[in-house]
Amino acid sequence: MFTNQPTDTKRDRIPPNQKETTGFPVLHYGEVPEYTDLATEWSFRLFGLVEEEVTLTYEQMMALPKCEVTNDIHCVTGWSKLDNKWEGIPVEEVLKLVKVKPEAKYVMLHAEHGWTVNMPLADFAKAGNLFATKHNGEDLTPEHGWPLRFVLPHLYFWKSAKWVRGVEFMEKDRQGFWEKNGYHMYGDPWKEQRFAWD
Repeated sequence: MFTNQPTDTKRDRIPPNQKETTGFPVLHYGEVPEYTDLATEWSFRLFGLVEEEVTLTYEQMMALPKCEVTNDIHCVTGWSKLDNKWEGIPVEEVLKLVKVKPEAKYVMLHAEHGWTVNMPLADFAKAGNLFATKHNGEDLTPEHGWPLRFVLPHLYFWKSAKWVRGVEFMEKDRQGFWEKNGYHMYGDPWKEQRFAWD
């Protein structure tokens, strides 16, 4: 089991100007997606700077090897939730499905309703990141990203895209949805990189 925690003491695990919560606040922009048949309405695409694009059905995605990880998450709005247990598909299993071209240095996650989020490829590929299907032993709720949510705990939680549907591999960085609306391009909670001017 992978654990992403800076130190053993709880206080040292909470970044500056964050407060611990035991709840799991729901924050998102737009409508929560609804599905009646994932077999026909859902797919996952790996594209951009890859040797050959890959599209997976929901069944194929769920057949990939799973893992469990425990980590802390930090929301840009000021809350931190410690010791989250996730179950899902490790990012390294997804990366095995494509040959990424050497010039790819960034990724853009694509989610429902045209929502996007950017990050360096090195951050995306970091051990412990996963495409989550469960949180604390329960299936994700639609409000928290069911059927699939990317989990990237070392950056602010807006980088952990809900309802993720694909990964685009890119040579140069581009702004995702929140980055176009004033949020920081990287989003390190320990440096308080909340907004573009931070």
